[in-house]
Amino acid sequence: MTRILCCITISSAFMLLGISIALAESSNSNFNDGYEKHLHGDLSGALKLYSKAIDKNPAFAMAYQMRGVAEQQLKKYALAINDYTMVINCGEPYFKAVGYYNRGVVKNMSGDYAEAISDFSLAIELDKKLAAAFFHRGIAKSKTGDLSGRLDDFRQAAKLGDTNAENWLNTYVPEWKQIPFPSLPAPATPSSTSSQ
Repeated sequence: MTRILCCITISSAFMLLGISIALAESSNSNFNDGYEKHLHGDLSGALKLYSKAIDKNPAFAMAYQMRGVAEQQLKKYALAINDYTMVINCGEPYFKAVGYYNRGVVKNMSGDYAEAISDFSLAIELDKKLAAAFFHRGIAKSKTGDLSGRLDDFRQAAKLGDTNAENWLNTYVPEWKQIPFPSLPAPATPSSTSSQ
């Protein structure tokens, strides 16, 4: 009797493993088909397939990412923000940085500049070499009247290789390379943080 139960348990485990592998392959297949449609401009078809991939694998960060991109292209900004939020919640650190960046872009496009700045700052915190996040944060800062913040962010973006930032700086602040970067606060040392 014990052998029979053991065999049934092992058989069930293999069957469940097979089902989960099939679901993963199916969600990847839906994603790949959606991506092909996206590349060919069929955004509605891509959205349906990305959604199917997500239904089969609710933690599929890349499917949320690409569905958000398609929604953004269709100007469905609230839906795009929701999907980028899911990228942040489901993703690895790199995906989180991209999720914050993309959500910031949509918030910037929607006129929510303070929230966009916050998202770009979180993206930069996760990936300090994300030049586009510095550039777009600079745009959002300029919309809020923080012109020196815009200049600092554009300079950092250009330093990291963002050609849009470099072109803007070369046009409007030709001496930008000679201006010293603001100094960062010195790191706290054990002696400076101890109570006297």
